[in-house]
Amino acid sequence: MRFQNRQEAGKALAQKLMNLRGRDDAVVLAIPRGGVVVGYEIAKELGLPMDIYITRKIGAPYNPELALGAVASDGSLVLDDGMVERLGIPSAYLNQEIAKQRHEIDRRLQEYLGDEEPLDLEGKTVSLADDGIATGSTTLAAIRSLKKKPIAKLILAIPVGPPDTAEALRKEVDELVILSTPEHFWAVGAFYLVFDQTSDETVKSLLQAARAEVSDH
Repeated sequence: MRFQNRQEAGKALAQKLMNLRGRDDAVVLAIPRGGVVVGYEIAKELGLPMDIYITRKIGAPYNPELALGAVASDGSLVLDDGMVERLGIPSAYLNQEIAKQRHEIDRRLQEYLGDEEPLDLEGKTVSLADDGIATGSTTLAAIRSLKKKPIAKLILAIPVGPPDTAEALRKEVDELVILSTPEHFWAVGAFYLVFDQTSDETVKSLLQAARAEVSDH
């Protein structure tokens, strides 16, 4: 299964979440950057407020695409201790990389939200959206961070991901909505015809549009 673009993937996910439509106890949280395009389509289709939830990958030295773990916006850390040990990653490198990613999270929060207050999540059904999962480490950091908050239910809404990662994440949430789990999985972008970089400007404009739509309702 291939999606035309992130917008199409978001609309398809929204169809699976129609039971949340118009509910005042439901919100969408999107993982920037690409996940914001997906999350916006879900929020728009369902008439729900949307906010962002930032997680950053802790990359391996000399191979930043290899995830050793991830850190979430409240500081929650998920590390693959087995991989850290196997690769002999020095703790000094880890500490430096974690601090760097926490700093980047703070920068993005300021950039995207400015003085806007984040959505109140207490008692809410939260749909966490991204444009796909590979190792799942950044998603897992977001999930574990959100589970510490007084939310009512956590749904993970993802267009595509490998079967083993999807099953591991299913155990972490109340509900997993995933459209495709191909056996031969190599990269999220391979399952989109258009998978371009999402800019900070796009993230900000979609957040503004989501807020405007909710205030119009």
